Amino acid sequence: MPVDVVKTLRWGHDALAAVVEIHPDRPVALQRLGPPGEQPRRLSQPLVEVLIPGEGRAKASQRLSETAVGCRLRYAGAEQGRDGGWHTLRIALKDEVSGLAAEVTLRSFDGVAACQIQVKVTNQGTDPVLLLAVSSFAAGFLGRPVSELDVLSADSEWLGESRWSRRPLGDHIADLNLAAHGQHGRGRYALSSSGTWSSGRHVPMGGLADRRTGQTWLWQIEHNGAWGWETGERLDGVYVVATGPTDADHQWSQTLAAGESFTTVPVSVAVSAEADGDGDGLERAVAALTAHRRALLRPHPDRSTLPVVFNDYMNTLMGDPTTAKLLPLVDAAAAAGAEIFCIDAGWYDDDGAWWDSVGEWEPSRTRFPGGIQEVLDHIRERGLTPGLWLEPEVIGVRSPMADKLPPEAFLQRGGHRLTEHGRHHLDLRHPAAVAHLDQVVDRLVEELGVGYFKLDYNINPGVGTDRDADSAGAGLLACNRAHLAWLDGVLDRHPGLVLENCSSGAMRMDYALLSRLNLQSTSDQQDFLRYPPIAVSAPLSMLPEQAASWAYPQPEMTDEELVFTMCTGILGRLYLSGNLHAMSAAQLDLVRAGVRAHRDLRADLVRAAPCWPLGLPGWDDPWLALGLRAGDTTHLGLWRRPGAAETAVLSLPHLAGRPLRIETVYPGYAEGWGHSWDPLTAELSVTSAITGPTARILKVTPR
Repeated sequence: MPVDVVKTLRWGHDALAAVVEIHPDRPVALQRLGPPGEQPRRLSQPLVEVLIPGEGRAKASQRLSETAVGCRLRYAGAEQGRDGGWHTLRIALKDEVSGLAAEVTLRSFDGVAACQIQVKVTNQGTDPVLLLAVSSFAAGFLGRPVSELDVLSADSEWLGESRWSRRPLGDHIADLNLAAHGQHGRGRYALSSSGTWSSGRHVPMGGLADRRTGQTWLWQIEHNGAWGWETGERLDGVYVVATGPTDADHQWSQTLAAGESFTTVPVSVAVSAEADGDGDGLERAVAALTAHRRALLRPHPDRSTLPVVFNDYMNTLMGDPTTAKLLPLVDAAAAAGAEIFCIDAGWYDDDGAWWDSVGEWEPSRTRFPGGIQEVLDHIRERGLTPGLWLEPEVIGVRSPMADKLPPEAFLQRGGHRLTEHGRHHLDLRHPAAVAHLDQVVDRLVEELGVGYFKLDYNINPGVGTDRDADSAGAGLLACNRAHLAWLDGVLDRHPGLVLENCSSGAMRMDYALLSRLNLQSTSDQQDFLRYPPIAVSAPLSMLPEQAASWAYPQPEMTDEELVFTMCTGILGRLYLSGNLHAMSAAQLDLVRAGVRAHRDLRADLVRAAPCWPLGLPGWDDPWLALGLRAGDTTHLGLWRRPGAAETAVLSLPHLAGRPLRIETVYPGYAEGWGHSWDPLTAELSVTSAITGPTARILKVTPR
């Protein structure tokens, strides 16, 4: 084949470059995605993979790689443009055999080393085509061998969210000597979700890092439902494919009639160059992803003000609010410096068994003898914004709404409403379900003056609904998208309303939701000693200013224990609870100092990038550390758990060679703690002689 028939498409900006190879006899392939100036490598992973039953894979395997349609898709044109601060690239592909066309859209914010990718598949033929899987992102990773790569992923479950790990990819993929066989591999290392808990098993993210050079890719699947990603070895290196729901993993299939289209869920990929003295490749990729996430956010006044939230639930009222219990808590929360007071679960309950009766969302008459308005007015009189807990997508089996709404307003399988843990699940494709929720939200906002909702989500209805859908998975995907449309409508009508994303802690932690909602509950973990690894990991899963980790100081705690739990919330979106009204004046002063320390760093929080001076945290690590880099300032959170050695050595390569000023900003005194800085090795040695749990927040700046 003459060289001049091979074309190269280049796209990007000062921080990101993509190189796409166009060949008449091979699939279009992404040859490079990284910082400008790097040389592309010859990679053959098709840019788009499409699985249909009449074609399957080009060669038998367990992968979504080398599908028959994907291998036949050929270049049909491209268009580059700008949309505000976003650079865009659209690549058109066509398979003459199946009649399927694909349009790949890449968008990248100016100056950010990351991009978002989606694929739209259209049936340009005359016969229907059944889709079984479509990739959102498919590419080869730098042409590197398995032996040089690490894979990053995060296990997640109720009370143990965002447990990130970095392991050699070779722990999952055997060395098969593919060159001797002349074929790509057939196996894969894969992770996927289940149902509507997008982070119920794993955070919807992944990554590959070159151990030798430090170059790293991180990806996030921006979907509030089912997803999957896989990686495996090819003759020319390692590939990555990321998807929304598929037939094999999620019972998803969709028929495209002639002229119909299907658009995949978005996937974003952040990239780093080779590591240098300013941090390793992972942290540089995280910094790029952090900047990209900020560009994805829906504008909202809360994004810059970040008011402190007090919630009455965790280790405090635990779903049993009453007027008598709430009024002193409101006073204490206001005195501590909170700016929002959220009444959590139970405010609608008259009989004490509220779990399976939710759905009408009328305030209780027995809990609030003078009406809930008395409490909400008291919250406002103390200068706080009133909030309420709401679980909008479910209707309890004992709720009056279970019979008032039509059966078609609920998720169904085989004509039966789905029931999980005493709740039915609304189908927000149905206008009656949407009208009910709109009425609830508008009433609570306009009549009661609620300015904050904690949107919880405590059930997972499974693979989906087969009502008005080609498959249960397709029904669920449509419901996921209807849920996002409903949230957009709520925010369009109430643009100042603050919405928290909660789902049994963080079982639905994804950027389909977090691009719209203001903050994310990071866990339901009630053990203050077990919470720090969740809080330290959270800024890899979400923006630091969205990571709402609970701080729940209690009167029975020692001062060091109280400081320990306050530190868990200070370097994120401070989420305060605890029986503050029962504290001594000295204890409340410690809480107030923690709130003040958090409020003092909020301006840095919205521009900070995270770093991990002790590496990614392990669940049982005795010492834990999180850094937030904002300009020349590094905010450090340090936790020493019982049984830890007295000294921990932190690596701060971005401060190498510089003398430092190190200030203990919380609790404001340094007794029992000490530190020494070696600018040559860029190591900060921190020592604590305090036995038992102890923690500090430090502010580090160059002199």
